[in-house]
Amino acid sequence: MTFRCGTVALVGRPNVGKSTLLNALVGQKVSITSRKAQTTRHRILGVQTTDTAQFILVDTPGFQTKYSNAMNKMMNRTVKTTMADVDVICFVVESGYWSKADQEVLELLPKDVPVVLLANKLDVFASRADAPEDRDQKLFTFMREMSEKFDFSEIIPMTAKSQDDVKRLLTFLEPYLPEQEAIYDSEMLTDRSEKFLAAEILREKVFRYTGDELPYSSAVIIEQFKMDGKMRRIAATILVDRESHKAMVIGEKGAKLKRISTEARQDMEKLFDGKVFLETWVKVKSGWADDRVILREQGLE
Repeated sequence: MTFRCGTVALVGRPNVGKSTLLNALVGQKVSITSRKAQTTRHRILGVQTTDTAQFILVDTPGFQTKYSNAMNKMMNRTVKTTMADVDVICFVVESGYWSKADQEVLELLPKDVPVVLLANKLDVFASRADAPEDRDQKLFTFMREMSEKFDFSEIIPMTAKSQDDVKRLLTFLEPYLPEQEAIYDSEMLTDRSEKFLAAEILREKVFRYTGDELPYSSAVIIEQFKMDGKMRRIAATILVDRESHKAMVIGEKGAKLKRISTEARQDMEKLFDGKVFLETWVKVKSGWADDRVILREQGLE
């Protein structure tokens, strides 16, 4: 029986559901999600192995031009580099919606790599339609317009929250992978370390529980990660840009920071399948997003 193995890049503007899709394809949470744009900052690799193929899935940061600090320049460079070295690209957009930011990503797509357009969030699109026939006509029109913008290998409407859609996507992608043996062990889900995943889980909770109050300028640095018997002892610092941001994260009498830390610890225990002792601090470091030392500590350089 023929076995295929190759790399699939997930690219698109911020907030189109790339990280949710990666987690669905892998079958476990390996990339953080939130409704805030630019949640993903790193090149996250997930692995899905079936009886006939191994999909090496790469979730990239959402390409954006709004901010020009060192961190965003590094993330944009990551997107461009990733697209040049994969077997197939999944360009993720929101079903029925096209923006200037989508166009900017489209213009970066290489011409020598197959590109599959994923019209994601089909469930959201369908909920806006007055009737099924109205939805179908609008979706058909949208797909026709997309086909005129680029020579896509496939155009697939889907929702990452549907297991059937995710399975169908893997079936579509498999023929684009080269015939070769698996590169990773079949049990492997991601190439990222537990220390990295701990930082990402905590950062996700910061994003989720500060809502729109806290700007994009926050980061997490793991100061300590060690095993104490079967328990993981983790000390983490949440970096913010201003004193006012620190107050937002801590909350009244420390209530918000306690909730962030508690839920992060619970998620870590589920992922690591073991007890976690988590200590969390909040520190102000103005201009950290342009500090290459800090960016290097986060693995962004």
